[in-house]
Amino acid sequence: MPTSSASTTDSAKSPASGGVQSLERAFDLLERMADAGGEVGLSELSTSSGLPLPTIHRLMRTLVACGYVRQQANRRYALGPRLIRLGESASRLLGTWARPYLARLVEETGETANMALLDGDEIVYVAQVPSKHSMRMFTEVGRRVLPHSTGVGKALLANTPDSEVRALLARTGMPAATDKTITTPEGFLAALEDVRRRGYAIDDNEQEIGVRCLAVSVPESPTAAAISISGPAGRVTEAATEKIVPVLQQVAAELSAALASSGGPTS
Repeated sequence: MPTSSASTTDSAKSPASGGVQSLERAFDLLERMADAGGEVGLSELSTSSGLPLPTIHRLMRTLVACGYVRQQANRRYALGPRLIRLGESASRLLGTWARPYLARLVEETGETANMALLDGDEIVYVAQVPSKHSMRMFTEVGRRVLPHSTGVGKALLANTPDSEVRALLARTGMPAATDKTITTPEGFLAALEDVRRRGYAIDDNEQEIGVRCLAVSVPESPTAAAISISGPAGRVTEAATEKIVPVLQQVAAELSAALASSGGPTS
């Protein structure tokens, strides 16, 4: 994003991209607000973006008028409620885009494929393609679960600072779904270290007895996302894992590239 103090009008074009500079700056400010936890002051935005205060004030005034930002009583600015509708719609679309890639996973692994996002402190499943086996796993799209008992939760939190993971677990608690569920922060942090070391996450009978899940994050996804396969423990064995994980990683990389392209997924 431009960092000079030169004033620009809302119709000014960015020479770097050919886009409308004020739009680029407004979206950059929204992303900076999200990175800061959703609430910031104008001086903080000026420091992080390099933009002059008058420019930020003008942009924020427009965003407030549109409902995408609101001004708090303490004069700080917070992300506004109209962003929720956009986020929900985008999440549904992301699941739609992912379906062809999940179908490939089913074709190549034989097991049910899922896509999940981290929404606040919860995991939400946004897409699924079921296995063709008569005995298969089924998770309702839209279902919300806690991260500590799922493979996708581990994949999504693997690179989150320990302090933030501990804070999340303190907010959600760590109820046991089965006698295999990890129920201590130390145990969960150790599992995340295993994910970083191996490059994939495992749910081994932790959400449901008799079910194993393998998951990887989608690198550089516009929102934190993970894909997984799940199936009966008798089929998703250690030997099967060695064959399935490279497929998961390859599909995740291809989905990432498709999401990053201007045209969106084409598979």
